[in-house]
Amino acid sequence: MKHILITGGAGFIGSHTTLELLNKNYIVTVVDNLSNSSKESLKRVEKLTGKKVSLHIFDIINRELLEKLFKSKKFDVVIHFAGLKAVSESVEEPLSYYDNNLVSTLALCETMQKFGVRQLIFSSSATVYGDPKKVPITEDEPINPTSPYGQTKAMIEQILKDLVSSNRGWQITSLRYFNPIGAHESGQIGEDPNGVPNNLMPFISQVAVGRRPKLMIFGNDYDTPDGTGVRDYIHVVDLALGHISAIDHPAKKNEFAVYNLGTGMGYSVLEVINAFEQASGKRITYVVTKPRMGDVGICYADPTEAEKGLGWRAKKTLEDACVDAWFWQSQNPNGYN
Repeated sequence: MKHILITGGAGFIGSHTTLELLNKNYIVTVVDNLSNSSKESLKRVEKLTGKKVSLHIFDIINRELLEKLFKSKKFDVVIHFAGLKAVSESVEEPLSYYDNNLVSTLALCETMQKFGVRQLIFSSSATVYGDPKKVPITEDEPINPTSPYGQTKAMIEQILKDLVSSNRGWQITSLRYFNPIGAHESGQIGEDPNGVPNNLMPFISQVAVGRRPKLMIFGNDYDTPDGTGVRDYIHVVDLALGHISAIDHPAKKNEFAVYNLGTGMGYSVLEVINAFEQASGKRITYVVTKPRMGDVGICYADPTEAEKGLGWRAKKTLEDACVDAWFWQSQNPNGYN
């Protein structure tokens, strides 16, 4: 029975991945500083699965605490979610993003190397591609991020490639996510960002439940069918299952494997709003404002390699995600609070 360490495991994607791992009988330990997450998410995961999660509350930049944890437990695989993750915020606070995302990853990898743990699954992002020359995006699309957040993901991938090249037996898989949305079908865990949401779906759902008066649409003159940005929206449960596939189909020794995790379909902001209105029966009031720095017009995946290499493909639809996101938000109008 494999023991998995998850950094950032109390967050949106981390909590859903923890739940799916427990359902597959993995042993799970979570490290999270709770800066943009809640330990309530893991309490609910424990209730849903009937299994325990070992939660350690600290920042993985703290090498002393990280080493203490590795001394106390033997891990087989590490899944690295921890990091700052908002594109627009990274444009405003670039130093925070470089400091947090790069330094924490270096601390984690050095500690893993010291304790002989060599299998890592990294939470990367489609933002490494920047404004792609063609869609759907394949893994060999040039790396050209348009934001500091995307740059940190690209820089970490380069660090991990160099680590694999050191010929010390590392097995590293980088999963480039597109746009995670939705929630667990139970309505018990979902996306609960601090402050004003940076992502579309929690913003829409907070408007629907009455927490916010209107949705902000950032730009409507992109070169897309209706002028609003087009993205590949993947259900968070599909995404969580992608990590289990990456454990079951690990990279070879001294290999850095890269996979896009997306649906292969692009939907505009207006199409997502319409789907959510259909799922919730609520009208979403919105206003259009100027585009955000770092955003691109169109971005969706070619997920062929993930199906070939991991035996994984997304199964849930945009409509499924809207139904689940609305059920979560309507059951938890104030999130985990």
